[in-house]
Amino acid sequence: MQINVYSIEKKEDFQKEINEFIKKSRQFANVKNITLYSKSLSKTDNPQKEYSKIFEKYTSNGFNIILTPEGRLVDSFEFSKFFEYSCVNFFIAGAYGFDEEFKKKGLNISLSPLTMSHKLAKLVLFEQIYRGLSIKHNHPYHK
Repeated sequence: MQINVYSIEKKEDFQKEINEFIKKSRQFANVKNITLYSKSLSKTDNPQKEYSKIFEKYTSNGFNIILTPEGRLVDSFEFSKFFEYSCVNFFIAGAYGFDEEFKKKGLNISLSPLTMSHKLAKLVLFEQIYRGLSIKHNHPYHK
């Protein structure tokens, strides 16, 4: 199983913690943290469109999950069902979010009704990936 997390960032935070969850998840899946950034982001009038353009080429293979504040809330058990697919792609935009066209390319979920920075959301996502894989494989982490 392949799990890809694509995010827009200039500088990565929480790298040690994210790497720990990736390491723990290795027994269940190949998990990748893919950070993308474009210098044209700082020059654009429409960052949402630019985010979507950057991510576009990564949406053609696998089941796409797009993190959006207005997305559907799921619990950890429902989240674990996403890992029935052989390839799962998660997308985290920057502060301006995604345009409406990009949101149509996958399932839109929210990690919480609380507003959080995309860097913190990314850390929460990696923990939930490990938790979801643990649930799927009957590992005691979720208990």
